[in-house]
Amino acid sequence: MKTILIMMDSLNRHYLSSYGNAGVHTPHLDRLAAKGIVFDQHYSGSLPCMPARRELMTGRLNFMESRWCPLQPFDEAYPEELRRQSVVYSHLITDHYHYFEAQGAGYHTPFNTWEFVRGQEGDPWHPGVGEPQIPEFRGKSKRQDWVNRGSMDAEREEDYPTPQCFERAIRFLERNHMEDRWHLQLEVFDPHEPFMCPTKYRELYNDNWDDRYHFDWPAYAPVDADEEDDAAIRHIRACYAGTLTMADAWLGKLLDTMDALDLWRDTAVILTTDHGHLLGEHGYWAKNYMFDYQELVHIPLIAYVPGAPMNGKRVGGLTSTIDIMPTLLQLHGAVPSTYVHGRSFDGLFVEDGSHHEALLYGYFGKDINLTDGRYTYCRQPVPGSMAYHHTATPPRASAGAGGMAAYDRCEVGAFLPQTTMPVYCFPVPSQPHHNATHEPLLYDLATDPDQRSPIQDAALHAHYEAQMSEWMRRYEAPEWQYVRVGLGQE
Repeated sequence: MKTILIMMDSLNRHYLSSYGNAGVHTPHLDRLAAKGIVFDQHYSGSLPCMPARRELMTGRLNFMESRWCPLQPFDEAYPEELRRQSVVYSHLITDHYHYFEAQGAGYHTPFNTWEFVRGQEGDPWHPGVGEPQIPEFRGKSKRQDWVNRGSMDAEREEDYPTPQCFERAIRFLERNHMEDRWHLQLEVFDPHEPFMCPTKYRELYNDNWDDRYHFDWPAYAPVDADEEDDAAIRHIRACYAGTLTMADAWLGKLLDTMDALDLWRDTAVILTTDHGHLLGEHGYWAKNYMFDYQELVHIPLIAYVPGAPMNGKRVGGLTSTIDIMPTLLQLHGAVPSTYVHGRSFDGLFVEDGSHHEALLYGYFGKDINLTDGRYTYCRQPVPGSMAYHHTATPPRASAGAGGMAAYDRCEVGAFLPQTTMPVYCFPVPSQPHHNATHEPLLYDLATDPDQRSPIQDAALHAHYEAQMSEWMRRYEAPEWQYVRVGLGQE
């Protein structure tokens, strides 16, 4: 067996025609969806980027106990388990530069080999002592981003990191297609912001931006109605769609290679993302600071497995990022440990059915959310409450939270259920979402998919409050989490 895991960062489910949006040109994502299994109820767990990847690597929900942090010494990473249990060779190709920062360190080392393509976002790559040329712009653009942009031809797609990642993946397949027992994790940062692509891709979406200012990376803030009008929102959505279509075109080249090398007969392919990204929906740009809307957490998942009866069909079982790790192990005949929270969804390759009864998702120190696929329930932090970040590897200078002064407030002990290793425990103030009411929020996704009208039914609230407590226990939430969101722990 051979396996390929493709991660496209910030891939919006509601922008894909395989999930009902015919307005964005993604013929090769459609091609994979037609060949494989489309999962209709797949969710993020721990957000954003690196918490999602830690979850992907370990199969454990981590936002209850840690914020964005390095892979921990006690974490069971799936490439190591594949190698130990099934002698599987694993390779990583990525342009996700957060892997190589102090607060994201160690995620590439479990692989046998890895390749890092430089240049995304603010990757500290090209040196620039003098000031780069920076146009008048709005948004989040960084100085280093402008230095990096100055080294490329913006109209030549081969200069972009995402196409370069796909090129390297194609070379990997050409070199290794005759071998067995390998796994490739291919990650592309696009369509993550900045939403930058050659003009020809934006023109597919009738982008007629008047260039009143440079705009391809909105701030992580509410839409500014005075400066960011409907034309600005249409422009950003065209930029996102163009960036996605460029990534899709290069995915097509990878799928063409699989066709030419007859890899579909013995190679499983899983394609997913870490989270979505708001492009003006609900009056917001980006992610992280607002309520965890479905556009952010209800994410795409497409899987092809040779000979699977469900290929070409859809499944409705409730699945999550925590399930990717045990599924990859199962495909290679390996077994997850009892510390893994996720469950292999290999049964859904055979027939549609239930998988999880409910799932938790959220950000460290922010809301805790539960969904059963029909309803979503949100507990917000009690005003003034504290969260506690646990790590055995505090990054240099930042200590993971609050700077070096955080060391003055931390404790060290064996606080985590999955290890006896002493870890640092840092107190961190809770962060309510923007415009939070601090009241529990319950929505019926069938009748209110945009989550605009919270349900006030007391009996239904009591049911989901009990459900959340139960699932927090199953996922080994620390005792302080119940207090932080106002849940009584029996």
